[in-house]
Amino acid sequence: MKLGDRLQALADFVPAGSRVADIGTDHGYLAVELVQSGKAKFVVASDKNAGPYEAAVRTVRENGLTDDVISVRLGDGLQSLAPGEVDTVCIAGMGGTLMMEILAASPKIVAELKTLILQPQGGAAELRQWLYKNHWYIADETLALDDGRIYEIIMAKRGRRKMPSALMLEIGPMLWQKKPPLLRHHIESLLFQQRRAAAGMEKSEKARKSKKYQAAVRHIKELEEHLSW
Repeated sequence: MKLGDRLQALADFVPAGSRVADIGTDHGYLAVELVQSGKAKFVVASDKNAGPYEAAVRTVRENGLTDDVISVRLGDGLQSLAPGEVDTVCIAGMGGTLMMEILAASPKIVAELKTLILQPQGGAAELRQWLYKNHWYIADETLALDDGRIYEIIMAKRGRRKMPSALMLEIGPMLWQKKPPLLRHHIESLLFQQRRAAAGMEKSEKARKSKKYQAAVRHIKELEEHLSW
């Protein structure tokens, strides 16, 4: 099965021989690829909505795979899992805030995990901060360009590490360390958001004198300084 670059980037981060849960599996494509490529021994493909669940069931069946290899389940977040059933969880295609809520809602499941592979649609800085606060650290990160949009993919491992700076939580500490080809585009995207916010404040003299505006200007300068290396 040929995955798009976004899902392939998630698959690439899955440790060989893992037992994986794909949360919000949609059509089950990632689950099938992980098994067919030999990356995963067993995958739980879970979705909270009936439509994607039924689509995943069809995908698994059409690829000749059985329940003992891919278990397709209808469930919200990690609630369809039993503690220790999997060691790796993939969550993609939703906001970072929702990812935090899903992980926080199932502490007994999360306590048994070794690896988290996350692709937030927004709120990546807050998600990274949550990981460090909850005794995870970012072991690797990458960027994927899919259908004209850049996606951040984060691999987190269990362990205590020093919290990165606010700027590195925004850019991605391992992205900055690795300098992948899409990094400049990623930082330019962050800059666009900050410049748009600053431009809105510039329309008001009161806002221009505010600490919030001054902080935004400093932040823009910081990001601009990270556009070259």
